[in-house]
This record gives sequence, C-alpha cells and structure tokens, in this order.
Amino acid sequence: MTRKSTRLDLAPIDGRLLEVNDLHVEFRTRDGVAKAINGVNFTLSEHETLAILGESGSGKSVTAQAVMGILDSPPAFVTGGEVKYCGTDLLKMSEKDMRRVRGDHIAMIFQDALSSLNPVFPVGWQIAEMFRVHRGMNRSDAETEAVKLMERVRIPAAEERAGNYPHQFSGGMRQRIMIAMAIALNPRVLIADEPTTALDVTVQAQIMTLLKELQEESGMGLILITHDLGVVADVADDIAVMYCGRFVEHCDVRRLYANPAHPYTVGLIDSIPRLDQKGEQLYAIGGLPPSLTDLPTGCSFNPRCRFATDQCRVPGAPPFIEVEEGRFAACYHTEEVLNRERV
Repeated sequence: MTRKSTRLDLAPIDGRLLEVNDLHVEFRTRDGVAKAINGVNFTLSEHETLAILGESGSGKSVTAQAVMGILDSPPAFVTGGEVKYCGTDLLKMSEKDMRRVRGDHIAMIFQDALSSLNPVFPVGWQIAEMFRVHRGMNRSDAETEAVKLMERVRIPAAEERAGNYPHQFSGGMRQRIMIAMAIALNPRVLIADEPTTALDVTVQAQIMTLLKELQEESGMGLILITHDLGVVADVADDIAVMYCGRFVEHCDVRRLYANPAHPYTVGLIDSIPRLDQKGEQLYAIGGLPPSLTDLPTGCSFNPRCRFATDQCRVPGAPPFIEVEEGRFAACYHTEEVLNRERV
C-alpha cells in the first residue's frame, strides 16, 4: 500500500528553476567571523548546466549547502540574500517544508560517496528509503524501484548487487549509487558537489556522461561544483568562477576557455597541462588563498595577481559587472586581461 505523495506544488517561472540573489554566509568562530559567501548571484533554468569552479575553500560547497538549507548553524549563518526556487524563497521556509523540497525538488550528490553512504545497510535499502519516506511505499515496492534506479545508472547485475554494502563497490560504482539516490524522486534541480573526486579519468568521463544523459531525459537544471576545469568542459553551458566567497567571472563555457576576463580564471586555465608543454615547468598561481577571517583590502585576489595595481588595493571589492554581452567579471583591468599576451 502506497500513501499519496506530499510533494509541494511548485512550478518553474518562465523556465527558471533557481534564483540566488546577493547571498551572504558567514561562520562565527573563535578566531573571528569568516565571510564565506559575499554576495553570490546566479540563475539556473531547466535543461541548463552551471559549473561553479574554484580552489578548495573558495565557497563552492557552502553555496550549495545554503541552497539546500543544510548548513550547520552555529557556526554558519545566512546573513543576507534570497534563494528562490520556482519563485519561493527557501530561506523563509519552515524546516518541515524544506524537508519536502530536499530530494523531491532539489537533490544533492555529496563529495565522498563512501562517507556519505551508511556502511551498515545494503545500498538497495538506502536507495529504497527515499521511496519509503517521501512516497510512503511499502518495503517491497520501494526495493523494486531501487533496483530500477540501479539499472538506470548502469550498475551491472543490479538485482543481486542491491543487497551489497558500500564497501563492496568500487569508487565509480559508489558514485553511481549516490546519483541513483539523488535522482530517485525526479528532482528538478540536481547539485553535484565534486562528483568525480578521487576517480580515474575514464570513470570521470563515464560519470559526467551519465549526468548529462540523465539531465537530457528529465530536463532538470544541473549545478556542477568542481576545481577541475577539464571535468566540465564538455558538459557545462555556463561557468561561474569563485574566489574567496565571490563570483569573479561568469559567462558561457566557450568564451571562458577561449579567453578569460579575470586574472584568477587566467591562472586556473594556464595551470592546465598541455601537450605542447612537454618538458616545461607547469604554471602555478603564486601564493595561497587568504584567510576568510582576514581578507585583503580591495580585491581579494590582488596579493596573487600579476595585473594588480594600487587601484586593486583601495577598500571595497571590484564590482561584478557586465564587461561584454553575457559576460560578467569583477576586475578593474578586464580589458588588459582580455588583451594579454598568452603564456
């Protein structure tokens, strides 16, 4: 016997699924207040893939957790902004309603599949739990649906392997199980947080291809969070580059790879190994990202930037503005960066 679904009645507005406006998040710690997110803005529509790139600690995962409403508070606090899903601000929702949004409408694939899966329950049981909790299915029907999902994400001998435990699967297969759990309730928005971490390049390509195929089947909006530019080159529509809790560049993938407009993006792309650099030293961005409790005055990237001038050290971050049609950047020297001499 199956209970009636309690899915919230929320529909896209003109194809727009998610709108994040001027989002701010801070962590209040003993060492001070860490400004983790400082005014992030983006829109995600149906069938669209947005990749969020940046080094570890830049705020990518915190942004995703704020959207999902799963930040640990304290120490994390959302101090400003909106997260609108189908026109409804999730930040103003009750926890009861947010539980109905998670999984049903917005789902997330977490970084480490092995630590995200429960080691003491079979994977089939864990996938089936989505149907038991959110759809009220009995155990038999839920387990049948779980096997179908395992087949959908191409896990061989799914019916037999549904009774296996997480440690009995390879890293790539565990990631497929995480994807099966995330898409179980047909969400409209899927957030994939480092979905290919610790996987070899062949399995990375398989996982990215699978995500793209699932998106084409359902029309969901997809947010890919990664530090690896090579992973998203063939699947993303737009790329937002993040540094110290801010977007520093945002445009379509083709233009960003061909000629980035922000020095940080230039550094990331120049750091990619190339076939024509055999025997040469690989490029690396100098220095380290600053502490979020003590950000540099002016542009946060200025201590590491080869284009920096005194203007970049004036109090106040550079405005995030449209520098070309459909291309946004937060830099005082965009024209110089675009016309730079290539490495």
